[in-house]
Amino acid sequence: IVIVVVVIFLLRDQVATLGNYGYLGAFLISFISSLTIVLPVPGFVVLISLATIFNPILVALAGSTGGILGEMSGYLLGHSGRVVIQNNKWYQRAEKWMHRWGFWAIFAFAFIPLLPFDVAGIVSGSLRFPLWKFLLAGWLGKSIKFIGLVMLAVWGLNNILKFLMPFLD
Repeated sequence: IVIVVVVIFLLRDQVATLGNYGYLGAFLISFISSLTIVLPVPGFVVLISLATIFNPILVALAGSTGGILGEMSGYLLGHSGRVVIQNNKWYQRAEKWMHRWGFWAIFAFAFIPLLPFDVAGIVSGSLRFPLWKFLLAGWLGKSIKFIGLVMLAVWGLNNILKFLMPFLD
């Protein structure tokens, strides 16, 4: 991931010539990094580097769309009945929250960065929560989170570069 971010930064002029393929890249990176279950892959860092080149809001939306589709791996695992983490404290909490708040629990897991969304996907699948509601709640939560974080990161990077430019010239 670090190598990809550095390459994107160093070759940003060439990456910018890719046009709409940059958004496809944001989608694919989020999709692939979200396919893993419980093992975090920091694909979001690549979204930040793409957002410095392309429209940050569109990068965030492409990333959240790929991300929620990748999260279906957890949903499908739970739906298959092969849940191996039922004794996990996060699983038990998520199950209680799903019974109580449903859609809004999924939204919260997608929106709050420190909550493990994979667990929400597994619980949603095992409880047979409607797939379309899972995708909608997850996409809304991830979209709002990604837009906020990407915009904050781009703003921070721009200000850091403004500060460093006199020293780099």
